[in-house]
Formats: sequence, structure tokens, C-alpha cells
Amino acid sequence: MATRIRLARVGSKKNPIYRVVVADGRSPRDGRFIEIVGRYNPQTDPSTIDLDTDKIQAWIEKGAQPSESVRRLLKAQASGPPG
Repeated sequence: MATRIRLARVGSKKNPIYRVVVADGRSPRDGRFIEIVGRYNPQTDPSTIDLDTDKIQAWIEKGAQPSESVRRLLKAQASGPPG
């Protein structure tokens, strides 16, 4: 099974809020997932990024591939808030 760490949209219309999930690469974007490992809210200023880096690192060690969006979120959280 090719697992991916990716975003799943859970917000309402015109109000996107995302969960960071570990899912089978074949499942739909908002479909079945294995585990929730974080959340991301782009509506707040600054954007809210809440990731469980320990769980994400454990999944990466097991072979899960993060999507490009999740890679950017990990990098943004590691660098911390601006200013």
C-alpha cells in the first residue's frame, strides 16, 4: 500500500479548513484515511498550522510520502512564525 501524507478538506463552502491525514494513495481526497496527524486553517492571520511532527516523522520512516503541500507546511512550522 502506497501511503501519502496529504490534506483533506473539511471546511464549509468558501471556508476551507484542512486536516493533515495519512491515507492510501488510491483513496479520494476527502475519503478514507488511516490517521489524522494535524490541521491547517488558512483563514486565520497568520495561518494556523498544527502538526504532530512526531507522528508525521514515524509515518515517513514507515515509507509514507508527504505531498508537496504538506512539505511546505512542515517547513513553515519548523521555521516558526514570522517576525
